Amino acid sequence: MTKTQVAIIGAGPSGLLLGQLLTKAGIDNIILERKSGDYVLSRIRAGVLEQGTADLIREAGAGARMDKEGIIHTGTDFSFQGEHHHLDLEKYSGGKHVIVYGQTEVTRDLMEEREKAGGVTVYEADNVKLHDIDSDNPYVTYHHNDEPFRIDCDYIAGCDGFHGVTRKSIPHDKLVEYEKVYPFGWLGLMSDTPPVHDELVYCAHERGFALCSMRSETRSRYYLQVPDTDTIDNWDEDKFWDELKRRIPPEMAERLVTGPALEMSIAPLRSYVCETMQYGKVFLLGDAAHIVPPTGAKGLNLAASDVETAFRLFVKIYNEGRTDLIPRYQEICLARVWKAVRFSWWMTMFLHRFESAGRFDFRVQQAEFDYFIHSEAGKTTIAENYVGLPFEALE
Repeated sequence: MTKTQVAIIGAGPSGLLLGQLLTKAGIDNIILERKSGDYVLSRIRAGVLEQGTADLIREAGAGARMDKEGIIHTGTDFSFQGEHHHLDLEKYSGGKHVIVYGQTEVTRDLMEEREKAGGVTVYEADNVKLHDIDSDNPYVTYHHNDEPFRIDCDYIAGCDGFHGVTRKSIPHDKLVEYEKVYPFGWLGLMSDTPPVHDELVYCAHERGFALCSMRSETRSRYYLQVPDTDTIDNWDEDKFWDELKRRIPPEMAERLVTGPALEMSIAPLRSYVCETMQYGKVFLLGDAAHIVPPTGAKGLNLAASDVETAFRLFVKIYNEGRTDLIPRYQEICLARVWKAVRFSWWMTMFLHRFESAGRFDFRVQQAEFDYFIHSEAGKTTIAENYVGLPFEALE
């Protein structure tokens, strides 16, 4: 039997970030991860970090490579039917920006810093179960190399994603959940080719949405809206590149550099919120509590904001005995979650084509685009949400 203060379930970026922050603050923690470390690093995920997320990574002591290799973006771009517009993020958000730096690299950096700090992470932890989570003595059991283990702890942080065990351990009648499923997905292709533009380009087109993104100055990531009934078997590289050229501005299509796909996959789009982000001694963070469409680049950043709140709370609890602040975790997180869900939903509705939409809907979408792109208030609204709303203090 092992004793720790905070048991963290999941070694993705949110679990590792929380663990590293707690370790630096002198709060003991153990991370359990169902998959291997190599598998965790193989996940292809987001690559746009809000300024608040980047600052939190720096606070965890894992920001050196991000600051060296990450690409600062002071703006982003939008296209409607080939009409291209630039949005100055710094100008309309009070000087804030975003950093393009892959989630895989964030995870790698946090892994390395945790190893240097001597933090304990158990990979390939099978049959993880949470016990007595509504008591003063919660504990976690698991198997590793076919041997049973037990961890007694004060609190449990669920950073194990939408399909993880943590949320499922909360009594079903205590869960308050909301979900919206969109009738399309994103077909993504990653290639070792220079990005077609020096900033992200969000493209609304009558054939469907497209996004020109990047991971570095030599690695690009592109997306196409496809029906939710589509499969990867219906696509090859040539077909993808041809369709992308139809949806992006003509001048970009002419200079687009194509190449072999490092990875191609289709991701469904949905919005999901579990409002029960804290129950007993369990706290839900990141995808365990909420899913947003990738349109607004909020997934990882929303998880980081959960980490920021949980970390400040645990410091208050262990340094000042402030258990009275525990209800503030859910209150603060949900206020930010719903704002991010709203923005991601709006960006999705704003930029995608819906098969059920008629000519009227398309003209309204065009009018909305004209307003937000040409109005000072509209540009401010997009910029403030895109760079990330400020973190709220516990008290």
